Amino acid sequence: MPYTEATIQRIREILQQKGADFYEKAMFGGICFMVDDKMLCACKIDKDTKEDRLMCRLSPQASEEALKQDGITPMDFTGKSMKGYIYVEAAAFASTRDLNHWLQLCLDYNPLAKASKKAK
Repeated sequence: MPYTEATIQRIREILQQKGADFYEKAMFGGICFMVDDKMLCACKIDKDTKEDRLMCRLSPQASEEALKQDGITPMDFTGKSMKGYIYVEAAAFASTRDLNHWLQLCLDYNPLAKASKKAK
């Protein structure tokens, strides 16, 4: 399994508590959580650490601030870092409080984020 079901369930529970209208989609070798047809966050197992890693879509300002913290790295899915996307290592979202923090940052940015173009 490319992710830990316990982590996916933790994300579901927090999003439900926040009243987010979300759905899940298999992407990036893990599970992506979508809100308003836009990527909110994703979770998958890190190949190196073998632990869950959270991918967050944040505002450019929030992502710059986040990158100053331990356990946060730029997302470089294609070999080039993508602005506003970060990876959060498992230790940085181990507590419910920490996971809630990251998900709230994602939810705060979601209404401002652009949706990807639909395939024709």
